[in-house]
Amino acid sequence: MRHTRHGWWLEEAGDVTPTSPLEGETSADVVIVGGGYLGMWTAWQLLELEPNLDLVLLDASLCGHGPSGRNGGFCETLWPDIDTLRERSGDAAALAVGRASEEAVHGIGAWCAANEVDAWYRQAPMIRVATTESQLGSWDANVHACAAIGTQDEVVSIGASEVRAACDSPLFLGGARYRLNATVHPARLALGLRQKLLDRGVRVHERTEVTRLEKDGVVTTDGRVRAGATVLAVNSATARFPGYRLSLAVASSHIVLTEPVPDVVEELGWTGGEAIVDSRTLVHYMRTTNDGRIVFGWGGGRMGFDGRRSDRLELDPNVIRRTHASLHRFFPQLRGRSITHAWGGPIDVSPTHVPIFGSRDRVHHGFGFTGNGVGPSYLGGEILARLALDRRDELTRLAIVDPPRKLFPPEPFRYIGGSLIRRALARKDQAEDDGREPGVVTTFVASLPRRLGLRLPR
Repeated sequence: MRHTRHGWWLEEAGDVTPTSPLEGETSADVVIVGGGYLGMWTAWQLLELEPNLDLVLLDASLCGHGPSGRNGGFCETLWPDIDTLRERSGDAAALAVGRASEEAVHGIGAWCAANEVDAWYRQAPMIRVATTESQLGSWDANVHACAAIGTQDEVVSIGASEVRAACDSPLFLGGARYRLNATVHPARLALGLRQKLLDRGVRVHERTEVTRLEKDGVVTTDGRVRAGATVLAVNSATARFPGYRLSLAVASSHIVLTEPVPDVVEELGWTGGEAIVDSRTLVHYMRTTNDGRIVFGWGGGRMGFDGRRSDRLELDPNVIRRTHASLHRFFPQLRGRSITHAWGGPIDVSPTHVPIFGSRDRVHHGFGFTGNGVGPSYLGGEILARLALDRRDELTRLAIVDPPRKLFPPEPFRYIGGSLIRRALARKDQAEDDGREPGVVTTFVASLPRRLGLRLPR
């Protein structure tokens, strides 16, 4: 098994030649900090709106080599968050966000086709499953919220037989089907987008770390960019910048990948391309690949501290061992088959589980994807491009733009408290998997996010 930072997706997509770091001073119409999906989609959308714009895009490493190039490749809508959106913003606003997020999923597929980028884009429903009695019906709030706003076909409860017809794991007891979803090869999509931006003349400087945001641009380790607008699109690293430190938390998610097992995929009946998540708080997620592999991930990694990089956020052997064991529990047919790759990385956790976009003077930001950034980052790029150009329309009026602020505690309380809560959540999930009642203390600590008005994954 190859356990690396970057994982199989980026290995399969192939090497890229880094662009030159920024040295000295330059100017641009817009400077974009971050070369992941959000930053690159923002650049693309800016050029769609104003083809002659002078854009500078900066990345501390290589574009597409952070979470954008190594996630699970689930291209989701925001319908899984529709109950939260209704509670916070009302029916009409929630409906508008749901529909806009649908357009983003379609938009990524259309972009791949129009630009001849083979990112393995495949539309198929997402299925949320229950693997314990305690998880049954955990999707009811989603179902009821969709029904209340007239979109009942978006999320539908389904029984065990229908779930297992899509994927015959012995653990699946029932579930919910999310109508619109897609899967992608995340690295092929990210690197394809990177190349298209280079082709369109975007000045991309990699291995260029931004050390400070200023009113008229940014300062880097070895240079400076003066610009009319700045876009901050750096995922979990957002927490490093003043003014954003309490806006998100950082945790990690990890993936194991099988060798090609088309016979097991066929035996499971898992041939429709469905993405699957379970209903734990620290969620398991799984999908197949074009060459018959099974991707299996778990969001049970460690907390990050203050947005800083940490080896354990990307390389955590203990989490990989637990993820591997869970893979065999879900799919016993895989015992004796090889796990070829393992990897992990940080995720930017929103206090409401919904991504956040907005502006602070001439700095326009997006963060808080909470592990669901592939589809919403396309929508985020549309929003940030309009904010950077001060073009207000129905997208900049969505409820995910400049929402009422909800903050996490400062460090070290965020890290210490978050770590204790994640351990309690893992113990609670494990007890329920084992058919046991979680202890009183575990149950209380696991309930603290809800008591504090925070919505963590699932």
